[in-house]
Amino acid sequence: MKTKITVIPKFCILPLVIAALSVAGVAAAQDTPAGGSSSLSAKDKMFMKKAAKGGMMEVAMGKLADEKGQSDDVKSFGKRMVADHNKANDELKKIAAQKNAKLPTKEPTVSWSSDKAYMDAMVKDHEKDLAEFQEEAKSGSDPDVKKFADDTAKMVQEHLDLAKQTQSKLK
Repeated sequence: MKTKITVIPKFCILPLVIAALSVAGVAAAQDTPAGGSSSLSAKDKMFMKKAAKGGMMEVAMGKLADEKGQSDDVKSFGKRMVADHNKANDELKKIAAQKNAKLPTKEPTVSWSSDKAYMDAMVKDHEKDLAEFQEEAKSGSDPDVKKFADDTAKMVQEHLDLAKQTQSKLK
């Protein structure tokens, strides 16, 4: 009985070794959180903390506007703030978990004085937030945080436009 021996030429072994190491590297990279905490600069971390606090404030104020608002437009605006900012907050929490970053969790204490005061505050707040989100999208160092900031800036712009429109309807 003859045994057939297959000989692999030397020039074929190197690509096989490289391919095996590449697959092992990809598998190892999938086990670690994207970027770990090392990819976040102090500026990125500060932005994330401010965004989390602001998002929680928007949700709390939106709930109050929905409950206590006199105008249907204000109630509708409040509902939109709750829905949109809850979604953004969840996305930010997911990024923070991947990056091993801590976000504030303390619910803000909010109060209600009037529809006009709420809408005035929403215009002012969204103007400030828009500038901060655009700045992070432009000059942040972490690609995931930059993308979050860019995507969320578009939502904040919509909110600002709607807040101004709603504000103009109030006496």
